[in-house]
Amino acid sequence: MSFRLSQRDKDIIGFINQFRAVDRDSLVELFFKQLKSPVNACNSVMVRLYRLGLVERTQQYSPTVYLPVDAKIKKNSQKILHFLSILDVYKQMCSYSMPKQVTVEDKPTGRKGGIEPDLFSIFKGSPFWIEIQRNQYSKQKMQAKINLYEEYFFSDEWKTLHWQLEERAAIFPSVILITPVRYAVSSEHIRIIQVASIHELMQKYKSADKQQRDRRPKVSSSSSGIKINLT
Repeated sequence: MSFRLSQRDKDIIGFINQFRAVDRDSLVELFFKQLKSPVNACNSVMVRLYRLGLVERTQQYSPTVYLPVDAKIKKNSQKILHFLSILDVYKQMCSYSMPKQVTVEDKPTGRKGGIEPDLFSIFKGSPFWIEIQRNQYSKQKMQAKINLYEEYFFSDEWKTLHWQLEERAAIFPSVILITPVRYAVSSEHIRIIQVASIHELMQKYKSADKQQRDRRPKVSSSSSGIKINLT
């Protein structure tokens, strides 16, 4: 079969491969919202890509969820909801600033038993590892997760991660726990942020930024928007 893919087609396929599970409405929001009939346009494109065998889909969710053709998860797997939660966090970030160096289910240690954050990104100029807790865990289990981050911190292996900049000292990412529950976990070595959503994170630092500005003398500034700098 001979066919030609547009750049948007390629971007959509790459995005689905990256995030593992992407619902139709998210595709509309990210790739078609500028069109006159975004939902119809998205449906047309996705049906074509599905029939060409370039994406897989499951209609056990509404709207339809699209998967990579080589997806190793069952179409009724709870893992799909996990990936959709990661996608939702990413979309929240995009509503403020486009995150960079995005890695879904990052495995920076490269070995089993190390830290495995749900998402890594550089957002608002700062690196973050993000853990999305859809279920409630014990304090002990959450502290054990934090202890793994501390173990990695002391290994110094993180200083050579590919996104580190040669012209400045290496930065250990802050750890964001996206959770409706506040856990009594702590660390003397890494920064832990517990919020229910990225929206809450941005409100928190917007308020902190305003307090800092209110304490400073009134001077002109070329800064626009919120910049999070947790390092």
